Amino acid sequence: MEGLASFGYSLLTMLRDVLPIAAILFGFQVLVLRQRIKAPARVAIGMVFVLLGLTLFLQGLEMALFPLGRLMAEQLTAPEFIYGSGATALTQTEWLDYLWVYAFAAAIGFATTIAEPALLAVAIKANQVSGGTITVRGLRVAVALGVAAGVALGAFRIVTGTPLHWYIISGYVVVMIQTAFAPSRIVPLAYDSGGVTTSTVTVPLVAALGLGLAETIPGRSPILDGFGLIAFASLFPIMAVMGYAQLVDWKSRRTVRQKNSFEMTESEV
Repeated sequence: MEGLASFGYSLLTMLRDVLPIAAILFGFQVLVLRQRIKAPARVAIGMVFVLLGLTLFLQGLEMALFPLGRLMAEQLTAPEFIYGSGATALTQTEWLDYLWVYAFAAAIGFATTIAEPALLAVAIKANQVSGGTITVRGLRVAVALGVAAGVALGAFRIVTGTPLHWYIISGYVVVMIQTAFAPSRIVPLAYDSGGVTTSTVTVPLVAALGLGLAETIPGRSPILDGFGLIAFASLFPIMAVMGYAQLVDWKSRRTVRQKNSFEMTESEV
């Protein structure tokens, strides 16, 4: 009964959040554009599916993924895991003792990004607009690798307790330099790719990981150190996508040069 009550509350909350969006869409269609809604029954059924799907998805996150991410952070930083079964307390906070934490952070960042529905939607649209030049898989993997690197570095920051702004400022300096040299057609997509990672799958798990680390590592504050991983998850995909585009552009230009050189050699012969 408790689970049904929780689901009912989540459903009502989601209905409250979705209704304004539907009202805006239908209101502009009918009152501003003065166009009738095509296939209203199909649209209504689709809205019901969206409502139920989002509710079940968020309910699953709250029941399973969010607690699991926090639990994994606590277990990976437990004294008995780091120093052996006989340890009862952390005696030091050497960053090398937390290599499994960084590996787990990178893995969870990559996996959640690959599963992110918002990223899939952007990748499909980018593939359609570019005529297949930007592949769905290539963009998703590039963004996922960026998030993996960012979340792992964010976990390192929590372990070491270094100031967050050092990393963010340095990262955006790199982004500005990359923007000057990256292909202009990829820059807007790269900036958007950073935003779509902070959505329904990534945020709960990454936030749970950060809070779990900050609560279990000695000398860390959940308020000061537990948050900030989402910023890494938004920043590093920008660098990853622009780096991916620069690499593809360099390889394509290299191929063209090799082809032209081969043709010139054949013509001389």
